[in-house]
Amino acid sequence: MLFTPPTLALEAARPAAASNVLARAPGLGILSSTTQDHVLGTARGVVKSTDVRTASGWLSVRRPLTFMAMREKSLGTELLSRFQTMVRAASGWLSARPSGNFFSNDKQHAGLGTARRSEETTGVCAASGWLSAQAPEVFTTRGEEPTDGYHLPVFPLEVAEWMQPEEGGFIIDGTLGGGGHSEIFLKAGASVLGIDRDPEALAHARERLHPFGERFSTWEGNFSRLGEIPAIRDGRRADGLLLDLGVSSRQLDSAPRGFSFMREGPLDMRMGPSSPHTAAEVVNDWSEADLTRVLFEFGEEPKARRIAAAIVKQRAVRNFETTLELAACIESAVGRHGRTHPATRAFQAIRMAVNEELESLAAALAAAPSVLKPGGRLLVITFHSLEDRMVKRFLRHRSTPFIDDPGWPEPRPNPDFQFQLLARKAIIPSAEETTHNPRARSAKLRVARLLDPTP
Repeated sequence: MLFTPPTLALEAARPAAASNVLARAPGLGILSSTTQDHVLGTARGVVKSTDVRTASGWLSVRRPLTFMAMREKSLGTELLSRFQTMVRAASGWLSARPSGNFFSNDKQHAGLGTARRSEETTGVCAASGWLSAQAPEVFTTRGEEPTDGYHLPVFPLEVAEWMQPEEGGFIIDGTLGGGGHSEIFLKAGASVLGIDRDPEALAHARERLHPFGERFSTWEGNFSRLGEIPAIRDGRRADGLLLDLGVSSRQLDSAPRGFSFMREGPLDMRMGPSSPHTAAEVVNDWSEADLTRVLFEFGEEPKARRIAAAIVKQRAVRNFETTLELAACIESAVGRHGRTHPATRAFQAIRMAVNEELESLAAALAAAPSVLKPGGRLLVITFHSLEDRMVKRFLRHRSTPFIDDPGWPEPRPNPDFQFQLLARKAIIPSAEETTHNPRARSAKLRVARLLDPTP
């Protein structure tokens, strides 16, 4: 989206304030005693209106102003406390400049310019330069309806295009999560069986998709156990199977689930109660050799040995109990360089070990041909290189009609030939989608169709 520089000067766009409520700070312009929210290029009145006039140049950095609690960090601002909600402005060109006010009862998400999820009409007077903002827009994922905040599904348009749901079809959503993909299939007229090991996700999806009635059903369990689904055991076959791997945004953002190294929570990391271990058991009980293997193989962590040694050394004094304790231990062991937190790979590896994610994926891929109809479609979304590599090799082998070996006189028919690749390469998210959903940036989608075994 291009930003159009405003034609009016900033001072002209700012409403005049009564003189009896203004207090002058020598050399730093005028600041009223009321409170206001500031973001780059925008200003929002929370309860009262604020008028600010500042000096030019480096003096434009203003004293901290009161922000709303739970405010998200943006360029030029940083939340210092959830309760004493004060912020400080960055210096130079990143300094936050006030403009007009806008009011809304809905939660605002602002960054460069303005962006809101409210359906109300909002008026904004923008700052000058490239930070200027046009009229607020409703940000959704490329034409989809706004989600309820539980989890934003990736590849919404691509999944609909490649799955081709239709009236009367039957699709298995092997990773139900917030129900975003299932809703796409249901709106197209298909019936959906949603699978998830997380009781919280199942309860949320049932409530969200209740209007679709009997066309939507759920089954609690791991997608690795596709053959145990009652409908499949009774002989029903699906027109499509979707596997959206990894952890949901809801799980990542929930501190009590213990997935995030940025939030204080117990070392749990289980996607559901059926997971055999907790992260605390892995960190406190597994041997140093096993920890090294997990960190290196699942997290592709180059400093796996050093991190494992630091964990074993610290747990000898006191067992790890919280996510921040583990993150601090890892950071002290390897240091912090660049923007990526040093515990990122380690937390990912421990999560994958706790939930046996690679083992579950291998079992689901092997079971896919037995749950699909001839012509049924398999869609797999991955976020990790190990998962994508496994899916790529599986589909490449199962879509090759002949196999060869240097010791054979000629190629032989592949006994595992079952699929046709509908997309030769992995599909990646568009720039538009990653802008609206940054967590989609590492996603890859692979698509195949089950062949009819009869000649």
